[in-house]
Order: sequence, then C-alpha cells, then structure tokens
Amino acid sequence: MTQQELERAIQEVWALFRETSERFKETDKKIAEVSKTVAALTGKWGRFVEGLIAPGTISMFKERGIVVEKVYQRVKAHKDGREIEIDILAINKEYAILIEAKSSLGISDIDEHIERLKAFKVFFPEYGDRKVVGAVAGITIEEEADRYAYRHGLFVIGQSGETVKILNDKKFRPKVW
Repeated sequence: MTQQELERAIQEVWALFRETSERFKETDKKIAEVSKTVAALTGKWGRFVEGLIAPGTISMFKERGIVVEKVYQRVKAHKDGREIEIDILAINKEYAILIEAKSSLGISDIDEHIERLKAFKVFFPEYGDRKVVGAVAGITIEEEADRYAYRHGLFVIGQSGETVKILNDKKFRPKVW
C-alpha cells in the first residue's frame, strides 16, 4: 500500500467515524423524544387508573366495615426537603386509607407504598390519631404481587368485570401503621 493509498484509507475511516457519530446523535434525539412521549402517556394512564378507583372507594370500604367520609386524589406534602404523594387518600374519624393506584402493579410498587405508609404521620400530623391502613390497586397485577401485598397487610383492589373491587377475602385484616 502506498503512502497516498494509506492516507485515502485513513480519510475514509475518519469519514465513517463522523457519519457514525451523527447517526448516534440522531438516535439519541429520537430516544429522548420517545422517552418524553412514554412518560406523558404513563402519567395520563396513572391518572386514568386513579379516576377508576376513586369513585368506588366509599362503597368498597363500606363493604369492609369502614365508612369513608372523604376521598382526596393526588395529595402531596413536603417536609425537610422531602415529598410524599398519595394517589388516593380516604379518611374518616378513625381511619386514613392510603391507596396506591398503578396501571400495572408490581412488588416494587408495594414496597414503595409500605414506605409511604410508614412516613404518612410524619408528613400529615393532623391524622396522627387515625389508624393508617394501606391499599394497592392495579388494572393488571404482576404475578405474586397480590399475595405479597396481602401478606404485608394491604388491601388489594383489582378489576372485576366493568368495575373494581377489593380482592382480599373476608377474613383479611389490614395492618395498621
């Protein structure tokens, strides 16, 4: 290979590197756009699920002997630079029920909700005299997530025909935080 052929080959390699770099930049842009779209859809889907669960909250818990007086959606509190968000908060004079609503409920969602239940009275001291119980809801429930929630003392809310209901059996007793 002559010096001239070698220099031409090096230039071709550099041209390929530049072309590849530009393609990566284009791909990165497309990935960022898709990620933004998916995040927007996920947020809307989550609000949709909350909207499905909230209207039935009073009747679902009444069947379990808990007469809910008020239902709030998307309740947030801030303290010491930290934040807590409750998808659905149902209260009466005795109970504060924290409901986490997901389109697809998994074990990690349940673990996060348990941490929320533990922190609730710190963020909401006005409910310090209430029995805090938890519930998780999902349109789809990943394998074993319902049993996991049950074993951890949480109500499990799922789809039942055209509505939603508490799936726990009648002998279930929720854990009180």
